[in-house]
Amino acid sequence: MHHSNSSRRLRPEELLVDREEHEGWPTAEEVPVAPGDRVKCAGGDAEVVRVLGKTSEGARVLELKLMDGVTKAPFFASAANVLVVPA
Repeated sequence: MHHSNSSRRLRPEELLVDREEHEGWPTAEEVPVAPGDRVKCAGGDAEVVRVLGKTSEGARVLELKLMDGVTKAPFFASAANVLVVPA
């Protein structure tokens, strides 16, 4: 019996937020964020749900929810890989 995994494979660069596309935007590690703040992550525009502990590198762990209207489940990201939308 042949088993296949139909899930789409992600390349490593797809897991990083594009800092060149949003030049000058600080990371959530550089600027503190709070629940309700809008941010940009590798998946697109998101809202901070909770600010949690720290990663092994010392960056905060953020619980985010994409604002695409499709994705319902929140997910976790390192503050070092999340950009803060300028005010």
